[in-house]
Amino acid sequence: MRIGFVATRIAGLDGVSLEINKWAEVLRRLGHEPCFCAGELGEYAQPGLEAPPFHFQHPEAVALHDGAFSGAEESRVLYRRIAESAGRLKATLYEFADRFQPDWIITQNAQAIPMQIALGVALRDFISETHLPTIGHHHDFYWERERFLVNRIPDILLTAFPSEGTSTRHVVISTAMQRELFMRRRLSATYVPNVFDFHNPPPPPDDYALTVRDELGIAPDERLILQPTRIVRRKNIERAVELVRQLVERDPRHRYVLVVTGYVGDEAGSYYDWLLRQVETAGIRALFIGDRVEEQRGTSGGRRTYTLWDIYPHADFVTYLSSYEGFGNALIETLYFRKPLVVNAYTAYRSDIKPAGVRAVEIREEVTPQTVSEVLALLDDPAEVAHTVAHNYAVGQAHFSYEVLESRLRALLA
Repeated sequence: MRIGFVATRIAGLDGVSLEINKWAEVLRRLGHEPCFCAGELGEYAQPGLEAPPFHFQHPEAVALHDGAFSGAEESRVLYRRIAESAGRLKATLYEFADRFQPDWIITQNAQAIPMQIALGVALRDFISETHLPTIGHHHDFYWERERFLVNRIPDILLTAFPSEGTSTRHVVISTAMQRELFMRRRLSATYVPNVFDFHNPPPPPDDYALTVRDELGIAPDERLILQPTRIVRRKNIERAVELVRQLVERDPRHRYVLVVTGYVGDEAGSYYDWLLRQVETAGIRALFIGDRVEEQRGTSGGRRTYTLWDIYPHADFVTYLSSYEGFGNALIETLYFRKPLVVNAYTAYRSDIKPAGVRAVEIREEVTPQTVSEVLALLDDPAEVAHTVAHNYAVGQAHFSYEVLESRLRALLA
């Protein structure tokens, strides 16, 4: 079958785009033909139709978003403008369907989080008009983000995020989301976790990847604490800063550096500037290398750029201290690369990841002296690290592998 992915963006290193790539790879294994439609398409998202107005950063999308979430009074003018924009986007969806003739479409977060309101409305109407079999793959619901709770578009949120329909099957990435969707909307959903190809372990670093520490100015004996996420407030990177500050204070035998691989994220605000001040106050060494981490290796400004997979092998510990995650792509990636991690016990971790058997140093919103003691104990015990990461890799194979995804996709498409 030909299966069309529809999203605001299918490019870069954000969790949704990465998961789309994995789904497409598994669908190809099953003999299907993926095609793509989004406001931005990466090299892997081909063949496809790139439609810039679908992007959540398109000026019209930004204007509608800002109008919708700037107060609580409903506006007839705003509703009309959303309807007009949705009409144009729906025409593009018909163009995509006519050109590629998909047997199914898979909407990727476009019907869950209202970053692109008109696209959610357009998908609702397009699916109801065509009855095209649809999987709504939902990574973040609007009610999980405080900034969306005060709004001028309650009817649209109720009917389009997500939309109901006899031809739609819903997929969520945690059992907590599964329960919440049913309680709020009486919609049943299939739980499909984030996955990695655990049956094909990562290759050892090649000569290119071995240049990472030298290129970034990190000494061979310097302990590298890795934060492999975008720079957005909910990632709570200041907790990683505090962890490194306490490690430096408690362990004068070693030097430490915090390496943050992500770019400044898609959420508005001055979090990055504030974070830089936190680093300065803490007096730690931190490298923000988002401008040197790309989808593919290359050069930028005369300097080498790397993939995230080039960076992971050099990490001594990984920090994942978010207050909220839909699931935790970077956490599963950490298991895949056999690295120890410290994690804030967010909802999806408690509901699905820890019960699967994953072992990690845990915090509950605060980095404590006990946290630092547990991290130091692992850093000073390579044998225990090897045992822990081997166990976590086996958990990944059993619960978060491509084979798990393949099984659930077979059932969804049956």
